[in-house]
Formats: sequence, C-alpha cells, structure tokens
Amino acid sequence: MLDAKGVSLDEYITLAKEHNAEMLQYRNKNADMEFIKQQLIYIRKIYDGFLIVNDAYELIEYCDGVHLGQEDLLALDTDIYKAVALIRSVVTQDKILGISTHNKEEVLQANSLDLNYIGLGAYRSTETKKDITGTLGNSIEDIARESKHLVAAIGGVKLDDEFTHVTYNVIGSGLLK
Repeated sequence: MLDAKGVSLDEYITLAKEHNAEMLQYRNKNADMEFIKQQLIYIRKIYDGFLIVNDAYELIEYCDGVHLGQEDLLALDTDIYKAVALIRSVVTQDKILGISTHNKEEVLQANSLDLNYIGLGAYRSTETKKDITGTLGNSIEDIARESKHLVAAIGGVKLDDEFTHVTYNVIGSGLLK
C-alpha cells in the first residue's frame, strides 16, 4: 500500500509517531520472509512502540506480536482452536497475539481463544482489500461489546472516526488521506 501511494516506510513511521501511534502492524502479502525480516529490523531501529507482524509468525523474534486472519488460521488447521494453540506455541505469552474477526459469531468464538486482542471489521470498505463482502458500519460497537478481548476496528478506519468500545486501527490507509 505504501508503494502504491508513493510513501516511504520512513515517511509512514514519521506520520505514525506524529499521531502518537502506540502500535504498528507490518503487513506485506507479497514479499518473501527475508525482506519482511529486514523491514521489521529497520522499523525497530526507528520506532519504539509495539510492532506486530501480519501472518509471518516465523519472524516473532523481530517484533512484539503476530496478527492472523481467519483464513490464515484455517490454513494451519481446520479447527481454529488447534490453530490458535499451534500459533501460541510459537507466539509465547510474552508476545502479543491477535486475530481478525468479522461478525458476532467469530467474536464469541474468539472469547474462548488464548489471544491478546481481536481485529473487528471491516468497519467500512477499503481500497486495500477488494474481497470484502460486507462491512459492519455502525454495528461494530455492538459487536465489540461481546468481546472479552481488546478490540481494534479494522478495515476502512480513518483518523476522524470515533469509537467508544473499540480502539483505533489507523495503521493502514487511515493515516494516508
């Protein structure tokens, strides 16, 4: 996304710092592990907040945690409970583990999983994910109330969005207006 918008990683980290971002999620679905590793190492040098990597749990030693989507979990095991247990054996308790959720049923299921947070959405449509079949809109807060975990709104969140029961996730395009 940064490349498509002509924004360097340095510029993006500067924006994140200017907006007091406490956590960044590094998501790159197209790069190989070595490139992602080098990016995580670089981000660590210039950013002091929490650093989460999307999908690449093999690189947990270079960041503070991992975020996985539902489809990524199910690729590990068709039983989501077993998939999370497998990931938690790599992403130990001293690290952050979060997953994406898209509806009340997934949030309720996540309540019985060993997680630190859930991403809930998509809040609204977004340019970065073309495969979104529906958005939560105003129902996001009602669904978030069902979670025992911390909740981050994901998908189409912008800087001026206000939530009561969810935290902001403007890690993506929200900072890049």
